[in-house]
Amino acid sequence: MTEPSELTKLTARQLLAGYRAGTFSPLDATRAVLARIEEIQPTLNAFVRIDTEPALAQARAATKRWRTGEPQGLLDGVPVSVKDTLLQAGGPTYKGSNTTSDKGSWSEDAPAVARLREHGAVLVGKTTTPEFGWKGVTDSPRTGVTRNPHDPGRTSGGSSGGSAVAVAAGAGPLSLGTDGGGSIRIPASFCGVLGLKATYGRVPLYPASSFGSLSHVGPIARDAADAALLLDVISGADPRDPTALEPPAHAYSAALAEDAAAGVKGLRIAYSPSFGGQVAVRPEVAAAVRGAVTRLAELGAYVEEADPDFADPIGVFHILWNTGAARLVEQLGAEQRELLDPGLRRTAARGARLSAIDLVAAGEARVELGRRMARFHQRYDLLATPTLPITAFEAGREAPADSGPQRWAGWTPFTYPFNLTQQPAVTVPVGADPEGLPIGLQLIAARYGERAVLRAAAAFPASEPR
Repeated sequence: MTEPSELTKLTARQLLAGYRAGTFSPLDATRAVLARIEEIQPTLNAFVRIDTEPALAQARAATKRWRTGEPQGLLDGVPVSVKDTLLQAGGPTYKGSNTTSDKGSWSEDAPAVARLREHGAVLVGKTTTPEFGWKGVTDSPRTGVTRNPHDPGRTSGGSSGGSAVAVAAGAGPLSLGTDGGGSIRIPASFCGVLGLKATYGRVPLYPASSFGSLSHVGPIARDAADAALLLDVISGADPRDPTALEPPAHAYSAALAEDAAAGVKGLRIAYSPSFGGQVAVRPEVAAAVRGAVTRLAELGAYVEEADPDFADPIGVFHILWNTGAARLVEQLGAEQRELLDPGLRRTAARGARLSAIDLVAAGEARVELGRRMARFHQRYDLLATPTLPITAFEAGREAPADSGPQRWAGWTPFTYPFNLTQQPAVTVPVGADPEGLPIGLQLIAARYGERAVLRAAAAFPASEPR
């Protein structure tokens, strides 16, 4: 009999193998995960809602299906959490905001959540987010501060901080996050797990984000194989999202298995340690990332130091992000606006001062950035960078104490450019600083290149739960 504490350490694929062999059941795994959530919640605050009874009912049904040899789908009986910006039928989606009412039918799933249900996943709860996912750390007026499992005095990152903490702490092997400027990759890097932002449209999104086509849905997992499995489940068109792509001709899990023999051999990787000196990277981060890139070269990848051909596009990003915030806040009444995170109100006010010409100009600059990266990827399969130039800082802050009065995008220069270009990007843990705080390596491919980023990410072992 597998001990409950051991079940929380298993990947989704290991759980499925255990169900198949009859070693343990979905009910065993779900009970273990729910117990782990209750254990970590008082300290880490990763969940806004824990769906104990519905999850146990789903787990019992999955256990029955496995016993009769008729599993429902690719994730039957696997505990999964969902970021609380994504609709999940059965309860409110607060989005970290006190402006959201408990009232309503709450009867609709977001497309990715609906796919989880179709494939038999056990939905254990909704994870925390900053208000409307507006910043790169996870604290909100509704739920307070979410903390890092490696050091509860440090931030989890954000905006998918609750999801990254859940996976890192053993509260389920998989979680759904969203990423508008790094919101999957930032917390995954800070918490020491894998986070994947797929090509825009690869995973359908409904309702549409106020931040428009910057926002993506994607998996947070412990390794590339689990991320590929979840991406297989949530990819594909949905009539509610006219920008959604058809699923790829070849499933990501199958492609990853096919690529396993070759590994990274033959991949052309450009390594940019600081975007040509534009980014000040902490020495311990730079050393860990360089070591990871050296490992890829030793495994047979062709690696050379090369920088993408663009200057920091933070001005373009801020125009798009701030106008999105302005549109979001505009839809709220005066009393609701008083309930908002003050930082979100200030961001929206800046966006409201921008003109339509500013927005069109930002769109043109975004297209040019995409062209430059498309040319870059004619030469290179992947671009490798640090995910972040720093490790996790003090919880409850938007930016490190020594950074001055800056917004969150000021310390995430490696992530938001690839929301502008809509490319797939993954972060994988590749070490820790002297205080034991995780460091991430980011790998970026050309649009539709999820197979390449997963192939390279698979060169690194699964992270161990805290």
